[in-house]
Amino acid sequence: MENEELKYWIGFSLIPGIGRVRLTQIENYFGSLENAWKAGPGDLRRSGLDSSTVRTITSRRPGLCLEAEMEKLESYGVGAVTWHDEDYPARLKEIYDCPPVLYMRGTLLPEDERCLAVVGTRRATVYGRQIAEEIAADLARSKITIVSGLARGIDSVAHQAALEVGGRSIAVFGCGLDTIYPAENANLARRISEQGVLMSEYPLGTKPRADRFPRRNRIMSGLSLGVLVIEAGKTSGAMITANLALEQNREVFAVPGSILSPASTGTNRLIQDGAKLVSSYTDILEELNLTEAAYQMEMKEVVPASETEALLLKQLGAEPVHIDEVCRNSGLPVSQVSSTLVMMELKGMVKQMGTMSFVLAREAGVEYRVRVE
Repeated sequence: MENEELKYWIGFSLIPGIGRVRLTQIENYFGSLENAWKAGPGDLRRSGLDSSTVRTITSRRPGLCLEAEMEKLESYGVGAVTWHDEDYPARLKEIYDCPPVLYMRGTLLPEDERCLAVVGTRRATVYGRQIAEEIAADLARSKITIVSGLARGIDSVAHQAALEVGGRSIAVFGCGLDTIYPAENANLARRISEQGVLMSEYPLGTKPRADRFPRRNRIMSGLSLGVLVIEAGKTSGAMITANLALEQNREVFAVPGSILSPASTGTNRLIQDGAKLVSSYTDILEELNLTEAAYQMEMKEVVPASETEALLLKQLGAEPVHIDEVCRNSGLPVSQVSSTLVMMELKGMVKQMGTMSFVLAREAGVEYRVRVE
């Protein structure tokens, strides 16, 4: 869309209460948003708008400089597309309440149509973080773009995991793209803009507010082929996203957790209600008929540099094991175990999960064969 017409879409996005229904009404009556922007109160009422909406438009309009708004977008490196543009995500157009304007920083690519939303609790357990990291990374290797909300916990882990393996990610904001929320994710947001897209329906200057985050969740699910929930309480934002996905006819996936863990009450309930139980990224690819795109993981031969490394590898698996237990089972002193594990972590053989607990640094589906010379 040409900038001359786009600026009027930007203008209406800055006026509270103008969403999909009213904007469709306005466009159908006036033929273009430029005509509507220049219309007087009488014509606005004749278009079918209620008196309150007409007053809001006519009172807000004089204080808005559309040229200045366009310049502000350019200065922040933010683009905007409307639902008439080819660059507007095709799947998002299918949902009932699709946003008329999307603000984006970064480049949306055609392959981003193959995307999955990964959501979960902000207070993720070690288990939840490990699962989110492994599944998001494997999906990213399979050329699936990871969509999430840049929140603390599972969202951040999923974004980070996709980026670390060279994949793509989309972060959907509940505020303007000139505000990073939470602030500690500023570096993560920058990386996403370089390897994906930051996206919002809210214009620049819109501050985070509690009621805006549930609304942005419909965009996360609407963009995606499905939603994967990893740890969620019964009334969490992740559960809202899952319910929106069902309303939008998207697939819902859930990772099971301990029945004793409050962080898994929501995910376990989803599985009881019919969500697809996920124990590996391949469960998702199979359900979405994307198995042909699965990342072909090769057999990986781990050759320990010493008998100590070989012995320690035998003590570790997919579940975190504390260093004290490794010492007991291996019969080695803590100083030797600690220094060896540090070297093995640098080599990518093991990963530290939480405080002094370790797992094999494996990719899903990779088998490890240990050979000692």
